[in-house]
Amino acid sequence: MSAASTLLWVVFPYVAMAVFVVGTFWRYRYDKFGWTTRSSELYEKNVLRLGSPLFHFGIIFVALGHFMGLLVPKSWTEAVGIGPTFYHAIATYMGSVAALATIVGLALLIYRRRVTGPVFLATTRVDKLMYVLLAVPILLGSWATVQTQLLGGEHGYDYRETISPWLRSLFYLSPKPELMAGVPLAFKLHIAAAFLLFAVWPFTRLVHAFSAPVQYSTRPYIVYRSRDAGHGTGAREPRRGWEPSVAPKTRRDRPSSTST
Repeated sequence: MSAASTLLWVVFPYVAMAVFVVGTFWRYRYDKFGWTTRSSELYEKNVLRLGSPLFHFGIIFVALGHFMGLLVPKSWTEAVGIGPTFYHAIATYMGSVAALATIVGLALLIYRRRVTGPVFLATTRVDKLMYVLLAVPILLGSWATVQTQLLGGEHGYDYRETISPWLRSLFYLSPKPELMAGVPLAFKLHIAAAFLLFAVWPFTRLVHAFSAPVQYSTRPYIVYRSRDAGHGTGAREPRRGWEPSVAPKTRRDRPSSTST
């Protein structure tokens, strides 16, 4: 095994994962006030309403597909009756839909950030680097899917025989870089770009992915107490929001008659 192969498929992944873990811990420990997306919704909402859901839902399904394909052994899916043809159809076509949504959503977000003046002014150099490093592995992964899966015959390229066991071998602390020798170039570039993204992840706004408000839909309502001007700080029975407000009636006394 050549030194270049060991450097690229053993040393680089371990360094990237170490920086990812240690950098994330450091960022949370020492930069909690910077742990934010720095939302720009106040400046522009129309494009954001379309681009943000497309990108986020798309990338979630892409991540789930990678988890199933890379970390779940091929023998496990075959043991539950998922054959190569069925798996290839699900992974290729559903993955292509998710990738398309991700690309369109990301393109809209980049377009919005570039053409909306206040949003562009709020974009830092790190943000620009992040968008580049985020777009590159997504586009390379899409290229690999089209080249080897959609146009690669009935079953395409079976990455579960090479890339998947190689990646799992890293987690087992028994790396097998020889498995990457015959992997198509598109996949190699995609993997290298992905590890580079993970290496810079902790130092960008992407850390907000670990602070997603997953309990938002189940958390209790916030109780507000109204302050009655006539009774100090005492609480009063809340009025339903859809009931029209009625102006208080004022008392009109008849003018008293005086005798002459």
